[in-house]
Amino acid sequence: MTAYAHQLAALFLTKLGEGDLAWTAASRGLAAANASDDHVVIGSLSRSAAHSLIAIGEYAQARGLAATAAQFLEPRLTKPTPQLLSVYGSLHLVCALAAARDDDRASADTRIAEADAAATQLGTDANHVWTAFEPTNVSIHKTTAAMELGNVQRTIAIGTPLDTGALPIERQARHAIETARALARWNRIDDALGALLDAEVIGPDQVRYHRLSRDLVRDILIRPRPPRLAVELSERMGVRSGGPRW
Repeated sequence: MTAYAHQLAALFLTKLGEGDLAWTAASRGLAAANASDDHVVIGSLSRSAAHSLIAIGEYAQARGLAATAAQFLEPRLTKPTPQLLSVYGSLHLVCALAAARDDDRASADTRIAEADAAATQLGTDANHVWTAFEPTNVSIHKTTAAMELGNVQRTIAIGTPLDTGALPIERQARHAIETARALARWNRIDDALGALLDAEVIGPDQVRYHRLSRDLVRDILIRPRPPRLAVELSERMGVRSGGPRW
């Protein structure tokens, strides 16, 4: 389907730090989704488009789009399918992330609570419509929101013990990157590197090419006497201190 093909393109472009191109792909996918008249597809592409808006710093627009899409799905929640519930909950997670980026703690907490309720109703870890939406993923977003709001201790407290082994590899690696960022911010560099290296074993491309992990390794390299493991990882990534952030 055209809509999902654009969603996949937007996903990869966002991870590579190509926010403008991701928004172009996502907006075209959303147009295709609207033409399909399938509410699950519309919700899924709205989520993708909102993520792309976050990537280019348009937090208010991202929140508005995701919230409108969630509201559009609400009348159909009387007898929800797992697919519908997953997309609905994921839209609230996007709202929470955008709110956290916009330094709106109250809205972030409210949206995460809505997602938590949807995940509880869903009941089990799953990956319907490629959302990876389930209770564990809600906890992952709690750590991400805490990090965006500057609460490093909360990020570490929630994120470090979280077992993500049942999730898709992309989610496992992404969570490890977020946890590593928090550990590095707390000056626990060895632990941060350990998290990245463990994630590299299961998802090497995710770690080596994601903008956040590349930025983190670059920041470690500018420290006095950077660890050998960081230097070796940077060589596998093809990054160097002072190089372009992409």
